[in-house]
Amino acid sequence: MIEKIKKLINSTGMRFGDGHPPRTQSCGGKMAGLTTIYLPQNEVESTNGMCVRDVADTLVGMGRVTNEQLSEVRGEQLKNVEESTSEILLRLGYVDKDDILAARAHISGLEFRHIRIAQIDRDAFEKLDIGFIASNRIMPIAFEDNVLTTATAEPENVFALDEVKLRTGMDVNVVVCSNADIDTAINALGDGKADYGVEAMIADIADVEVVQDAPDKIEDLEKMAGESPVIKFVNYLISYAIKQGASDIHIEPKGKETKIRYRIDGVLFEEMTPPAQMHAAMVSRLKIMSNLDISERRLPQDGKISVIVGGRGIDLRVSSLPTSHGEKVVIRVLDSQSILRGLDNSGMDPATMRAFIEQIHKPNGILLVTGPTGSGKSTTLYSSLGLMDGKRLNISTVEDPVEYELEFANQVNVNDRIGMTFSAALRSLLRQDPDIIMVGEIRDAETARIAVQAALTGHLVLSTLHTNDAPSSITRLVNIGIEPYLISASLNAVLAQRLVRKICPNCKVPYKLPDNLRKHMTRAGIEPGVLYRGAGCDNCRKSGYVGRTGIYELLIVDEQVKSIINKSCSTESIKSVFNKTGVLSLYQDGIRKVKEGITTIEEVLRVTEAYDQKPE
Repeated sequence: MIEKIKKLINSTGMRFGDGHPPRTQSCGGKMAGLTTIYLPQNEVESTNGMCVRDVADTLVGMGRVTNEQLSEVRGEQLKNVEESTSEILLRLGYVDKDDILAARAHISGLEFRHIRIAQIDRDAFEKLDIGFIASNRIMPIAFEDNVLTTATAEPENVFALDEVKLRTGMDVNVVVCSNADIDTAINALGDGKADYGVEAMIADIADVEVVQDAPDKIEDLEKMAGESPVIKFVNYLISYAIKQGASDIHIEPKGKETKIRYRIDGVLFEEMTPPAQMHAAMVSRLKIMSNLDISERRLPQDGKISVIVGGRGIDLRVSSLPTSHGEKVVIRVLDSQSILRGLDNSGMDPATMRAFIEQIHKPNGILLVTGPTGSGKSTTLYSSLGLMDGKRLNISTVEDPVEYELEFANQVNVNDRIGMTFSAALRSLLRQDPDIIMVGEIRDAETARIAVQAALTGHLVLSTLHTNDAPSSITRLVNIGIEPYLISASLNAVLAQRLVRKICPNCKVPYKLPDNLRKHMTRAGIEPGVLYRGAGCDNCRKSGYVGRTGIYELLIVDEQVKSIINKSCSTESIKSVFNKTGVLSLYQDGIRKVKEGITTIEEVLRVTEAYDQKPE
């Protein structure tokens, strides 16, 4: 933008004062009649009666350039109006780049100094993403109260300063430093985030924005998606997600920029905002990798990518969705290591685990795992299958789609477009002499009826439901259309689960429980002692949490529960019986983990019920 303004001004015969956004000031002397343009309010000074117009005049006032050298610079300016004062001074060897920066800082009324790594507060530095720092040549170095001290190599770029204020919500105190200082800080503090320079990529894919508006040039877009910088950047997005343990990557077009967010421990974190010019090439690269149609940008598409990162295979599920600013892409990271942890590392209470494992080894019946999306149901089911004897048993799964490859199981992908639904696949599996059947989800009455039929004819069926707790799963099956007597005859148990974030061990500190949260502990029959939370550190992204663990409730369908199902089958009556068994509910299991210092009361309440954090 600045360069465009320069050219526009030069075409009118006016002089542009070394990249300073415009404010005009006329002076007498040899250069009378030539308009010089400045930005800061204090850049026009009087030095020994001489009118200071630009960097050269400022350097004279600072004692870095003599009057004779200034005259030569002015003569060079008249010969070549396209060359800036700074360029002439550097070409003639009168000053170095630091002198130029010092003069620009002086014109802007700012201090120039070199910034050493030891002088930079990392917490301040990380208030801006690396891409923004690298492209705008501006970096935070310290903060106190609500004032952020920021070093810039382009003091005239007031637009970048305004953006810093907008992004951080803080007042900004500005000093001037060299480009080398900023590059050193990026390399030292960027944690590899700038390995693939955004600016270099933009230079290589500068025409992407045009191609996005020209659907008939698909071959050009495909070519650009295969260029090295784009490949490197997309590979970096994926490898960084796996390194951080992210479950999803969100690539969202937002008009002037693309927002990259990672879901880590169930929460989205914004990591970088590359310019919008890169978006079409990134999306096309991902479509090529997942064998999707790059020419189709009006309809949603789904695909799959298999990659190797750090010597291990990772599966990626890619979903594109047209939005008002372009195609949004979400990548689900399916890391097989997450299902190899086993039930021992799931956070399940020992008594609950023993009872659950007993249900896994029953010869027939239905075992349900319930919870919302992202609560770890699939991981629990896969871990359960891993405890079975795959050599002796015929284990089959029906999934949409298959998330993890299991060597000991026969896995079937659901494909509704060709009629391969859950119910159709399940019906076919029953003719394959199965012992164990895992159904990804019971979605409709037909699938539920076939699952019940399989359970009643000697098969063990494992599946999932989307319900809030274990007792309501029975009511859900009734609502789907299954008769209560069939439920009581086929259903063995229901495991409800949630995932809560664990307190970061690096910044774990004791704290006093607020009065408005104390009632929740008391309601669970637990007198709060010393409780803990994470203060926030680099290890946990200032969130206070690292990793997740499960909270569970297991409803065993015994004779008493079967009697209630056959009589009324209401959620309230089933809950009443469940509560009398003494088995921990989701909430109680969560509170137990709070008392043990594993998680916080806020996390338990977040996943189990809404609450008011305001003091009572």
